[in-house]
Amino acid sequence: MPVNYSGTWDIVSNVNFEGYMVSLGIDFATRKIASMLKPQKVIKQDGDCFTIRTFTTFRNYECSFRIGEEVTEVTKGMDNRSCQTVVNWENDKLVCVQKGEKKNRGWTHWIQGDELHLELTCENQVCKQVYKRTL
Repeated sequence: MPVNYSGTWDIVSNVNFEGYMVSLGIDFATRKIASMLKPQKVIKQDGDCFTIRTFTTFRNYECSFRIGEEVTEVTKGMDNRSCQTVVNWENDKLVCVQKGEKKNRGWTHWIQGDELHLELTCENQVCKQVYKRTL
């Protein structure tokens, strides 16, 4: 059985978020606000069904998916683009591919100890975030 991602996670590290947002085409003012935020993720996992909620004082974002099922996702709270999204297991990692206007877009989640790691990719930019489990 794959690892259980359920829990509440608070960000502790956020490397190259600015570069990632530039690659998405996010405007200057929004980037400056977003770079100061301390997101919290609440993940609910029921077998291969996930809901990931990201909360900040500026915007909130929610995505729900079932492993292996492609869905149309509108990335509200980020760049508001529509893309075809599919998430699969690669060992204990959740790997998301987002096909759309931007090339090489997606993310990978994995857990090491009490840390949730997230790599966000878009075009030639990679943002690396680390979260600590709080609940």
